[in-house]
Amino acid sequence: MIIKRLFLIIPIFITIILLQSFFWVPTYDNQIKGSRDRLYQFIQGSIGDASILNPILSADASSSDINSMVFEGLLDYDEELRYRGRLATNWEIYEEAVFFVDVERRFPDGVPITAKEIVNRINKSSDPSTGWVPRNHQSSIINIETLPPQAEIIETRDPRPEKKGIKVEATLTLPQRIKVTLKTVDQEFFKKMGDILGKDYFSSIRPERYITVSETDLIEPLSRQLIQITEHNPVIVFYLRKGVFFHDGHEFDASDVKFTYESVMDPRNLSPRVSDYEPVKSLEVIDKYTVKITYKRLYSPAISTWMMGILPEHLLNKEALTKEAKAKGADPNKFTIRDSDFNRNPVGVGPFKFREWKSDEYIRLVKNDGYWEGPPNYKEFIYRIIPDLLGQEMEFYAGTVDSYDAQAHQVERFKKDKRFHNFSGLSYGYTYIGYNMRRDIFKDWRVRKALGMAINVDEIIKYLFYNQAEKITGPFVKQTDYYNHNITPLPYDPEGALKLLEEAGWKKVNGRLEKDGKPFQFIIITNHGNELRKAIMIIAQNSWKKLGIDVRADTVEWAVFLKKYIDVGNFDAVILGWSMGIDPDLYQIWHSSQTGPFQLNFVGYNNPEADDLIIKIRQEYDRNKQIEYCNKLHEIIYRDQPYTFLYVGKWTALMDKKIVIMERGAQGEEVIKPITPTKTGNFRFHFNKWVKLSQEPVFLVQ
Repeated sequence: MIIKRLFLIIPIFITIILLQSFFWVPTYDNQIKGSRDRLYQFIQGSIGDASILNPILSADASSSDINSMVFEGLLDYDEELRYRGRLATNWEIYEEAVFFVDVERRFPDGVPITAKEIVNRINKSSDPSTGWVPRNHQSSIINIETLPPQAEIIETRDPRPEKKGIKVEATLTLPQRIKVTLKTVDQEFFKKMGDILGKDYFSSIRPERYITVSETDLIEPLSRQLIQITEHNPVIVFYLRKGVFFHDGHEFDASDVKFTYESVMDPRNLSPRVSDYEPVKSLEVIDKYTVKITYKRLYSPAISTWMMGILPEHLLNKEALTKEAKAKGADPNKFTIRDSDFNRNPVGVGPFKFREWKSDEYIRLVKNDGYWEGPPNYKEFIYRIIPDLLGQEMEFYAGTVDSYDAQAHQVERFKKDKRFHNFSGLSYGYTYIGYNMRRDIFKDWRVRKALGMAINVDEIIKYLFYNQAEKITGPFVKQTDYYNHNITPLPYDPEGALKLLEEAGWKKVNGRLEKDGKPFQFIIITNHGNELRKAIMIIAQNSWKKLGIDVRADTVEWAVFLKKYIDVGNFDAVILGWSMGIDPDLYQIWHSSQTGPFQLNFVGYNNPEADDLIIKIRQEYDRNKQIEYCNKLHEIIYRDQPYTFLYVGKWTALMDKKIVIMERGAQGEEVIKPITPTKTGNFRFHFNKWVKLSQEPVFLVQ
């Protein structure tokens, strides 16, 4: 009933506002009369403002949109979803596999094991003339060397819970090791070495032999933590693009890459991207334009993490931050990148330079004439914040906004309007209700499942989204094989929900659910300015009230929403959305280690079985096995219901047909082409080549 009432009212408001706008908002054609500059100004409408313009700190879509214009990573995807170089011209990937030499053991033929003999037998096995190539892999070997014994003192934390992580010292006395450099990453390498060393060689080596600590109780847990009998060390070497300059004229080089990595890993900066780079063992600057990144274990998403924008070291290093802190009268020892004005005045190497940010109104960028790939055709990119959805439509019709994401009820109408481009597809994101699992009322999976079963998602999709959405059951992109299509969505079953709640100990008393004399009550929140989330929140609230749950609903301004509630885990339930990448790595949002302040597992989800699968997915290079692990993880998360997964939207982006691609031909002449999406639906791939014409062009082939 609530939904139907909402949508009896909404069309009336739409009509009134659109009629009103016709009389007082200047038309697109009127705007450009006498001002050709408007043709070189692209204005994007958005419902929400950015939060922080720094690629290592941002986690919201609006900030990411702006950061992608200002900053650039070492690589990204091309039109076919293949990696292509950006700040890196090319790269190579290989592996340095390392393992212990146990001189107390013998080879399967009885010969005593020595480092020299291991090297000899590997070399022999890799020679095709010998006729013995174990499992046909040794041809990938580039080099073999012996590493000498090594002793080092490690300062670490006591792993015993009762000691609360106090500092302890351990002395590691490592034996000789063999380092084998492979042409490619080989996750089966050590299994294959069993042909030479014996199948139980690695499993029988006791790591506690190589550690000395003050307390004997610490030997076993610390040896498992600190000593690796075998090491898969994947390596990426990036060769950087020369002659690239930051917007302030400072040349980009390898020191900026190293600084960006170190800034992410600095715990004081509270970067949500720590988990992406935690597997890095070392980052070495080989020369001004070459960096070597060595990983401490198998990590299949490694290369994609370097799509993140690179920071300018000279503006954010210790010296620069100290100077800024003193100018502000702040303590330099406590002043971090998070405190810097850089986050509202960013400097990158991207196609656009930052110029102005007026909170909750607009962000203005201007083209970078020195961009390494050539300057954009547009002189300005303006990000207009228009939280009112009807206002967005009004301004698009008037031409004061060049593009925006159409709302579901507008899609069919706009698709029939020949004046506009419309690009559609299934989103890579989903909308959900998240439950703070630190709260006692949400710790039982039956409660969380019951709350989901009480909501009629079909009606939400029908009435709120005009069927421009689909149900979703888990955290992977629905268009990929990682998504488990065998899982069926939660049924809409209020009676079944009530039975589950009763099983969990909740009983109805005078129409209200109670347990141990306490009522079932909580607050659900979402961000201000998103009317659809607000409508869903009201629907959920009313659905739960029918079960006897006392629910209060509230909306909060975006910046406060993040800072006061989400970033610190100070909420009961929340309605939010999450945008996913194609890569199936879910470590940041679902692993139990990511539940701290400013981390993305803010609902506090903790399941050891899920943790194990998340790690396996990160370390698996075999796509079929990776799909298998993802499907299983999907099952577990669906079973646990830390989120009520609601829907994945069908997006439709609108744009005036006067906007086209403009390139230069062989003789320098202008060549005009229509905008067409890539195979993934990305219609902005050639944004730097876009331009607005004074009138709509006619193409012979559409």
